[in-house]
Amino acid sequence: MIEDFAKDDLHGRLRRDREALLWKLDGLSEYDARRPLTATGTNLLGLVKHVATVEARYFGEVFDRPFPEPLPRWQDHDGSDLWAAEDETREQIIGFYQRTWEHSDATIDELPLDAPGHVPWWPQPRPNTNLFAVLVHVLGETVRHTGHADILREGLDGRTGLRPEYEQQIDEEARAAYRAKIEEAARSAAPLRA
Repeated sequence: MIEDFAKDDLHGRLRRDREALLWKLDGLSEYDARRPLTATGTNLLGLVKHVATVEARYFGEVFDRPFPEPLPRWQDHDGSDLWAAEDETREQIIGFYQRTWEHSDATIDELPLDAPGHVPWWPQPRPNTNLFAVLVHVLGETVRHTGHADILREGLDGRTGLRPEYEQQIDEEARAAYRAKIEEAARSAAPLRA
């Protein structure tokens, strides 16, 4: 009973956060979806591509259920899953992500939480694992990168939130006042810590 509840709850959260990550691309120009927004090059479309690759690997080869499309070998990781090349379209990357959902969902639906898996890129003694641990791991990766996307999107145009139905009209004056209050608290506390 608890296994079904845990699996359904974790899987539901993964589905929710997948959609939230894609929503962060809505309404953006090609340039804004792709451009590096941090010193390390983090970008919105690259986050989607990366999370898609993570899902394809973890719910594929870890459980001997390879993703049906070619993926670079994990041993050859070169960071190319973190950005969109100029010949890759947004639609291709989103389509790839959505196809990984289908493949991942089939793995999650068909296997019990204690189904054994092997993650060759995890160090000893952890490479032998199970579906529960992988589901928690992939959910954590998805949540982490969706949080990155939320901050990046806020920096682009001020939009924030988990889902469109919770988005509120941006009140620039209220935001500025709130930020100023936090800034003042930080400045006031700084001499206390010096």
